[in-house]
Amino acid sequence: MKNFVVRSIMGIFFGAFLSVVMTNSVVLSGQETLDSELFLRNSLGSMLCGWFFTASTLYFENHKWSLRRQTVTHFATVIVLYFVLAIGIGWFPFTVPSFLLMLAIFVVFYALFWTAFYFYFKNQAQKLNKELNHK
Repeated sequence: MKNFVVRSIMGIFFGAFLSVVMTNSVVLSGQETLDSELFLRNSLGSMLCGWFFTASTLYFENHKWSLRRQTVTHFATVIVLYFVLAIGIGWFPFTVPSFLLMLAIFVVFYALFWTAFYFYFKNQAQKLNKELNHK
């Protein structure tokens, strides 16, 4: 439970940080005023995204499950939550072409991040095994 709370807080803070960065980029690009309702909606959406993307990684700590089951469960969780949130907030219009485009972008980025983390942790495990074998 402690791990869930820590990850939740980290995710919410990361989402809030991204929201501030995106807002600052809009202001710095010449936008003089911001719609407060839109700002609030997008900020809360970013924080929720940060929360569920971070907290859902706990699936990968269930060592009773195979990596495939962990990945499929994580993917199903985040894709459903992301699209419900993104469509609900209005991050993209809900039309078939835009949905398919966003789905393709989501899958590509998910695959890239998953692969990067897979090789990172595989490398870390190899380093640890190497250190254990040398002692």
